[in-house]
Amino acid sequence: MRTLLNIQKQLLPDLIDVFRTRYRILHYVMLTGPVGRRTLANALNMTERVLRAEVDFLKEQGLVEIETIGIRISESGESLLLDMESVVTELFGLTDMEDRIRQAFGIQQVIIVPGNADDAPLVKRQMGHAVGQVLRKHVQPNDIIAVTGGSTMAEAADQLSRTTAWKGTWFVPARGGLGESLEFQANTIASMMAKKTGAQYRLLHVPDNISEDAYQSLMLEPNIQDIVQHIRKARIVIHGIGDAMVMARRRRVGEDTVRILQEKGALAEAFGYYFDKEGKVVHRTLMLGLRLEDIQGMELVVTVAGGRSKAEAILSVLRFGHQDVLITDEGAALELVKHLP
Repeated sequence: MRTLLNIQKQLLPDLIDVFRTRYRILHYVMLTGPVGRRTLANALNMTERVLRAEVDFLKEQGLVEIETIGIRISESGESLLLDMESVVTELFGLTDMEDRIRQAFGIQQVIIVPGNADDAPLVKRQMGHAVGQVLRKHVQPNDIIAVTGGSTMAEAADQLSRTTAWKGTWFVPARGGLGESLEFQANTIASMMAKKTGAQYRLLHVPDNISEDAYQSLMLEPNIQDIVQHIRKARIVIHGIGDAMVMARRRRVGEDTVRILQEKGALAEAFGYYFDKEGKVVHRTLMLGLRLEDIQGMELVVTVAGGRSKAEAILSVLRFGHQDVLITDEGAALELVKHLP
């Protein structure tokens, strides 16, 4: 397949461009559901005239359906997209980057979706879709799956659906709340994932960043002890990665702590820990939920983060290690490979 694609790139470059365009249209429609032509054209940065011609072609092939509420992908279109996945990663030059990153950091699997989440919000939805695929592949009956918060994780929750694989599964938050938008908190995402899959869930109703006295007091509460022990039994964890300074401000840490993070060169934050460029932990947030030793003992750790601006933070956490699956985007991956030998 690789040889054929290389030949096509050289002899039929226009055909490759058409392939990319039609794939982007089908993929967007699949992720968003019924969508109007104008919205679709704006999202894909295409003129309505060009888009109309492409949509008409896809309709003739039975790949999309046009309804009063918008353009919807057909069953044939969904089936074709699944068949195209391996070709698309090769076509966009993602396969080689996946292999390089996987080998450099000893990761079981690397999934790179096309695009840059900094520029196109749709890319987060693509990463969320990939999270769903990974979970469906690895979930086992009666699993406990811990999840963190964030906009990409919210997209992942939205992409899940009911199958028999989720029987007896529990979704739990990996940590408390940040006191920010409710829809992006770990509690909300755990409950969304459970409702989408028909699984069960438990919630942790405590702040994320607490004092030593508050921590010790809360850990004496039987109900808190019970849920924390349940969370720490998780076999799978799905977590995002944040920019260290951005996350410090969102947690409203003191100026002294911010100064310490800057002095120690903190670049990334994940599950309450701050990492420098070498992947060393330089600070931790006192919180209820998963601890570093819990993460290190997990059977499956899925890391989800994208956007060119997140590349340094992703690299920092990858150097720390203990990831089994990395789901990222083209924007971040292009920056990551620049740091590889």
